[in-house]
Amino acid sequence: IIVSLVTAISFAQQPVELPLWPDGAPNSSGLTGEEQETRPHFVTNVTHPTLTVYHPEKPNGMAIIMCPGGGYRGLGMDGEGYDMAPWFCGQGITYIVLKYRMPNGHREVPLDDVRQGLRILHNYSEEWKITKVGVMGASIGGYIAGHAAIFGVDDARPDFQILLYPVISMLPHLTHLKSRERLLGANPTHEEEEAFSLELHVNSLTPPAFIALASDDEAVSPENSVLYYLALLKNKVSASLHIYPKGGHSFGFRDNFVYKRQWTDELEKWLSTIE
Repeated sequence: IIVSLVTAISFAQQPVELPLWPDGAPNSSGLTGEEQETRPHFVTNVTHPTLTVYHPEKPNGMAIIMCPGGGYRGLGMDGEGYDMAPWFCGQGITYIVLKYRMPNGHREVPLDDVRQGLRILHNYSEEWKITKVGVMGASIGGYIAGHAAIFGVDDARPDFQILLYPVISMLPHLTHLKSRERLLGANPTHEEEEAFSLELHVNSLTPPAFIALASDDEAVSPENSVLYYLALLKNKVSASLHIYPKGGHSFGFRDNFVYKRQWTDELEKWLSTIE
């Protein structure tokens, strides 16, 4: 077991970085210049989005693309990104971290980035021995992942979704208001709020979901996850919801989250059921 863990870590520490749009993105967020790191591993001003790919020693056919959170201000690339690589590689999963662009008044930009990431995985499926592709996200990254799961088509449709304390709704009494403002502007219409509220658009084709959060989350209301779970059940979509009593927001892969072993054990079990 120790040897396999060391091997997984060594593979996870040798990632390959791929440009998301090697020929240039079809749209612009309006941001220019180079990206910045405003605090350790919190990246802002992303203008050249990428995929960081971690290959396991013994791939099991599954791949997951991770969308870190950050409230559309930037990206928390460690605890909601790179730090998870050894664990996933240890399961035999090809793990990919998406460095996506902020909307900056262009709401389609981050959503186009995750769809492009899924297309790239589809294109590499034979070379990387991928048979199932999942999308994962934390906080507003969970919104991006969920949006891709519901609205994805053809080679940009994932087979499953993993959401950590996600933003789901854009309705004012449920959403994370700052994230909504950065996505939809200061005064979206009610029609726009509903159009971008994921709980209102779940259908029978929505892929299975694993959702984990803490009930004392004061940043993103747990109602987001609960309403999404109920929408999945209503549409007969397989879903697994895990709410822990303490942990707040942004627990990610932090060791000081007291339920880390529980949620990762449950995720491991759940992933083994994906057919």
